[in-house]
Amino acid sequence: MPIIVDIDVLLAKNKMSVAEFANAVGISPANVAVLKNGRAKAVRFSTLEAICSVLKCQPGDILRWESDEGQSSSGAPQHAVRNGS
Repeated sequence: MPIIVDIDVLLAKNKMSVAEFANAVGISPANVAVLKNGRAKAVRFSTLEAICSVLKCQPGDILRWESDEGQSSSGAPQHAVRNGS
């Protein structure tokens, strides 16, 4: 997945354990692991807001995009185009 979640870096900077972080944000440690391991399919804005509040950061400090094979050289996604007729 080209969206990378950098919670580990911010937890280390804040000297916070996963358990402390999960408790402060109001999510389970298992859901923190899902985020950290890149297995999350979505994040609620309310959860993102809580994460940013606890870690005193911006969403862009947590989430970043990386290119993968599905990208053209311009960086735009390559999608099939269908003719409507």
